[in-house]
Amino acid sequence: MNVIANIIVDVPSRQTDRPFDYEVPHDMQPWIEIGSRVGVPFGPRVLQGFVVGLSTDTDYDSSKLKEIKELLDPAPPLLPDMVDLSEWLSHKYCCSRIASLQVMLPTALKGKEVKYIALSDSSQTGEYSDKAWLQVLQAEGGSISFNKLMSMFPEEHREIKQAVQQGILTLSAKVKDRMGVKKALTVMPPDDLEAAKGQLDSLKKARKQHEVLTYMLEHPVPIALAKLVAELNTSSSVVHSLVDKGILHLVEVEQKRDPYKGREFARSKPLPLTALQQQVYHRIIEQMHQQSGQTMLLYGVTGSGKTEVYLQSIADCLALGRQAIVLVPEISLTPQMVERFKSRFGDAVAVMHSRLSDGERYDEWRKIRHGQADVVVGARSAIFAPFAQIGLIIIDEEHETSYKQDDTPKYHARDVAVRRAKQHGAVVVLGSATPSLETYMAASRTPAVGSEPPLLPMPERVSGQPMPEVHIVDMRDELSRGNRSMFSTSLYDALKLRLERGEQAVLLLNRRGYSTFVMCRSCGYTAACPHCDISLTFHQKTHVLRCHYCGYTEQEPRTCPSCDSEHIRFFGTGTQKVEEELAKLFPGIRVIRMDVDTTTEKNSHEKLLKAFGERKADVLLGTQMVAKGLDFPYVTLVGVIAADTTLNLPDFRSAERTFQLLTQVAGRAGRHHLQGEVMIQTYNPEHYAIVAAADHHYEQFLEQELELRMQMMYPPYCRLVCITMSSERLDQLTEVSARFAQELRELAEYEGVLVPLHSRMMRALEILGPVASPLARIKDRYRYQCVIKYRGSIDASSLLERAMKPFVEGKLSKQVQFSVDIDPQVIL
Repeated sequence: MNVIANIIVDVPSRQTDRPFDYEVPHDMQPWIEIGSRVGVPFGPRVLQGFVVGLSTDTDYDSSKLKEIKELLDPAPPLLPDMVDLSEWLSHKYCCSRIASLQVMLPTALKGKEVKYIALSDSSQTGEYSDKAWLQVLQAEGGSISFNKLMSMFPEEHREIKQAVQQGILTLSAKVKDRMGVKKALTVMPPDDLEAAKGQLDSLKKARKQHEVLTYMLEHPVPIALAKLVAELNTSSSVVHSLVDKGILHLVEVEQKRDPYKGREFARSKPLPLTALQQQVYHRIIEQMHQQSGQTMLLYGVTGSGKTEVYLQSIADCLALGRQAIVLVPEISLTPQMVERFKSRFGDAVAVMHSRLSDGERYDEWRKIRHGQADVVVGARSAIFAPFAQIGLIIIDEEHETSYKQDDTPKYHARDVAVRRAKQHGAVVVLGSATPSLETYMAASRTPAVGSEPPLLPMPERVSGQPMPEVHIVDMRDELSRGNRSMFSTSLYDALKLRLERGEQAVLLLNRRGYSTFVMCRSCGYTAACPHCDISLTFHQKTHVLRCHYCGYTEQEPRTCPSCDSEHIRFFGTGTQKVEEELAKLFPGIRVIRMDVDTTTEKNSHEKLLKAFGERKADVLLGTQMVAKGLDFPYVTLVGVIAADTTLNLPDFRSAERTFQLLTQVAGRAGRHHLQGEVMIQTYNPEHYAIVAAADHHYEQFLEQELELRMQMMYPPYCRLVCITMSSERLDQLTEVSARFAQELRELAEYEGVLVPLHSRMMRALEILGPVASPLARIKDRYRYQCVIKYRGSIDASSLLERAMKPFVEGKLSKQVQFSVDIDPQVIL
């Protein structure tokens, strides 16, 4: 029977964004399943594709169907539910189907076409028998990468092409993964130890061989060849001699790239739960047993014991024979957090985040796919862990913007979690001390009759410790008293006291680098990126100015490039500058700085936090990464150096971001036996977000922020879509963006939804723009944007797809690029 596979081919083009039919060769039929990854001929090339459907008939002429060329994995990397999920992702986030499939897989499995050149079946080599390139081919077993052969013999290209035309050589193509399983030659001990001992005497003259065999008899376990050679300070040829004699054996053995290899995690036991924790835990497991697909908000203050509730809920999930996914923000994925889960569940935990190498991520993914892990702890992309029986999905610090993907598909992990939970009948627990307004409002809505609202409050700290005392320091008063330092008198005194007591402090500055911008006081020149509309940031350690959008760098200027004045100055405050100032004010102070610049090396987060935990530093200074997930008993002071940084961003969520950040960082103080204190330095001490954060009062902030959102008609009172259009030519961009906006308005009007949001209509949609984006140029491309605001049952994604179609197909698609962000977290 003929089997037809519907395959999405790896071509990122709107014109090819549909399944193509291929015939499944008879010998592959037992292996090909929905979710299989295959190599298929597409035009003149062989490309990677994914099987999204199987049938026995086709709408096309079956005699003209091409066959699948190769099966890339014995077991499908994608489960059927993930193939379904990719269709939903593609529609919701207005992206190609191949983009939605690729995002679910580790980088290692993003295959590419590799051409091979080989000797044909005929043994005739004709006039080429003495050619060096032919001898290389024969030495390689008759087949070699086309590019490799061409680079080895650049002068022989014409001759090799002629041999192909004569049929002496053949060209073929395969899909090759970017990375494979890591294997190492491993020395196996002798099969018969007694017989091997008897051969020692015959090796006395071959001293090195005698030494190797003696070692293997004393340690009769497999050992990597490289390790054995290094330990005995010998050469691999010595080992090969023993192999040739049949005394030892060499085999290729897979080497697991375990990021936590060699680490011992002391097993932890469940802690007794408080009455509040017990109540929340029971509600979670009740929904889990019902397989309800329910989403719940665990709204608990910092230090309320959310993690222990997570751990005990996961244990219950595993007891049901199901699996759990735990998402934490990338910056919160600290060694402390990983240790809590590894200590409780041991090797059943896989960890996935961006600080792992591609190889480590691939091996952790394989561990999950092969059923060797039941819990995955990771950042955003871990939501695509290939589990077949999900029972629980936990999203800690659910308000974090890092759960939103910046690149296509611009998905939100929270929405994907809700969708996967419905597929599996799993429970989603969203945890936060400062939930996003959209999540809080959704959880607070009146539930159906006879059911409880999906809100799980935990308003008290487990230890009974009071929340830290928070002081708002008005930096305007400091200036009027002549204090031009970045440290207020109050923060200086508080730091001095901690140093005297031998306690620790955390200082937050939401910037990296040394200064935020460089300006000439004579002519007003500001150092800006030549490719983006953004000022350059000065980094003192490397003496360079860097653009944090495109990566452009230039050397620190000694004089003004515009007027040659020497009055060039560095303005603003970065983490490097704060570190320098601390050293001046407190000679001998030990500071650990954590920002993007100091944490680029592998395991740098772990090393820095371990040193701070061992009290090898007095102050932990950093950007947002020090605000979350840290729990150190001797931290009694938290200082926020510039609370206004996030408050002044041109974003309707800036007040919410500020409140969340201040509340989170304040929660790092006084979590154990010592009372905590927090100093918030600001030039805007009356702002409601800062006042509410100082009072630890989420509801107070919520009330004022919701009033403003209602007036301006922003989420949670509507949904948003941001469409960014970019082009190297401003005139072209202006014209196309205006035509697109007009097309969109006409479609919305035809659908009867182009109605002001302040009207009483249930379904309403407004279109703002096109206007220049807040960052009007990035990487030499001009940028315009349209923003859609809507409410009610409107399929905004379909509306957008229809409006974009004339502009994303054909010649225009190469000139003006469209990027769609559904429910954007930042509009820049």
